[in-house]
Amino acid sequence: MLMCSESTMLRRWLLALVARVGVIALVVCCCLSLLYLLACKPQSSYSHEQAQVWAGGATSKEGYLALLQESEDTHRHYINSLSKQIAQLKEALQMRTQQLQESLEKARAKGVLPMGLEGLHRPQTHTDLQEFFKAQLSRAEVQSGEKLPSEYAVIPYESFTLHRSVKVYQLEMGLTRHPEERPVRKDRRDELTGTLEIALQVLNGPRKHGERRRRSYSPSDFIEGLTRTERDKGTVYELMFKGERPQDFRQLVFFRPFGPVVRVKNERVDTRHMLINIIVPLSRRADTFRQFINNFRKVCIQQEGKTHLTVVYFGRDQIDEVKAIMDQTSRETQFRNFTLIQLNEEFSRGRGLEVGARAWRRSHNVLLFFCDVDIHFTLDFLTSCRLNAEPGKKVFYPVLFSQYNPSLIDNNQSPFPSIQQQLVIMKDAGFWRDFGFGMTCQYRSDFINIGGFDRNTKGWGLEDVHLYRKYLHSKLMVIRSPSRSLFHLWHEKQCADELQPDKYKMCMQTKAMSEASHGHLGELFFTQEIQEHMERQKLLNDSSHLR
Repeated sequence: MLMCSESTMLRRWLLALVARVGVIALVVCCCLSLLYLLACKPQSSYSHEQAQVWAGGATSKEGYLALLQESEDTHRHYINSLSKQIAQLKEALQMRTQQLQESLEKARAKGVLPMGLEGLHRPQTHTDLQEFFKAQLSRAEVQSGEKLPSEYAVIPYESFTLHRSVKVYQLEMGLTRHPEERPVRKDRRDELTGTLEIALQVLNGPRKHGERRRRSYSPSDFIEGLTRTERDKGTVYELMFKGERPQDFRQLVFFRPFGPVVRVKNERVDTRHMLINIIVPLSRRADTFRQFINNFRKVCIQQEGKTHLTVVYFGRDQIDEVKAIMDQTSRETQFRNFTLIQLNEEFSRGRGLEVGARAWRRSHNVLLFFCDVDIHFTLDFLTSCRLNAEPGKKVFYPVLFSQYNPSLIDNNQSPFPSIQQQLVIMKDAGFWRDFGFGMTCQYRSDFINIGGFDRNTKGWGLEDVHLYRKYLHSKLMVIRSPSRSLFHLWHEKQCADELQPDKYKMCMQTKAMSEASHGHLGELFFTQEIQEHMERQKLLNDSSHLR
């Protein structure tokens, strides 16, 4: 009986203990729930400020709008905080999953994989997909160049911006024959804006351990993008964003292997110390050189400062005028980064650029911009020049926009439009000079290693094509895309009689293409027929009125 009573008392004591523990656990849960609600509740500054507004009698529309804006800002900050936490949790989960897969793989290799886990070592379909994406990325021309047989095998990039809306500048103009895609197709617009959103998520994502605080990026920080599609591999996107300082930029490269976008690169590009040596071969044309110097003064001296101008002059005619222009510019601006090289030889563009490139005597490598005297460029182009050329990796061959004859376009209107008014990218104003390879940005080391220009080429033409083909046959990447900030100013073209037949024919074709669009040339060619038609229509109208 005594043992039975003791057992009964022990059972009662245990029941009482369990009941007490249950009550305590319930109280703890209630406290934790209350703390969770308080922690998840938006900051109380809103309520406090609301009370102050009501106390102050601010019952106007502005007061309500202020309260709504404050509430919206508070919730937006809270949502951003939760989004960052979710991203961090996803990253941690991915890391732990990868560690688990590696551990299971090692256990499977040793033959000690626990029973029931045989199918968890690696998802076969996921592995196949990853391997396929990696194979596509390695085959595509993204991280390194590819040997190409000729200039016809090059897949040019398209450039796009985000000024008020997505604008795509293209070489293959299609049915519209517009140098920019108008309007941009919805699927194309969604593709580019979706890639931009991914880039912004990467830039504004959670910081890595030990990384200093970064600023927040927005679509207004986007400068320019390049994209092209290799039909059997995928689409590559190179996106440029503003950095934290005026000469800092962020360059992101993505690759879509006919599937999800794969991040290839996310790095900071510092252009503060990237000096550009602009090399201009010249013979006579002092008035055109004065116009070039005015633009150089505005862009490179007043706005930029990180440029050097090398002029290689052929002959003695008008050399004094060219020297005077450079001396005057140097005196008035205190700019000293000028080099004038005189050659008493027959003009050869390739020879002039070769001499200018090899004349650089400073120790560090320099970025070269091969330029002509009738070229107009802006500050944006110099930025593109720096971002799209990299020593030992890639050279930049922009496609410039060539002007038609302004007097034909504007029907000899008076006053004649200024240079700035002529710099518009429109169907009837000019065309993408996709057959020209003379304007290029490349590092001096690459130019020397590739062998430079063909020194046997004389006069005008073909020297740029030969150099371009050398790069195509190498392992360097050739960035070929239309540039909205590089213009060829129209000038009357003279094809010399001493040119070889093939060069003379090329010169005449260029001359014809540079005058006006096909439609405008057609109007000029059929002017008499058009006038006769207008007169017949006038007679018909007059006779109908008499009836």
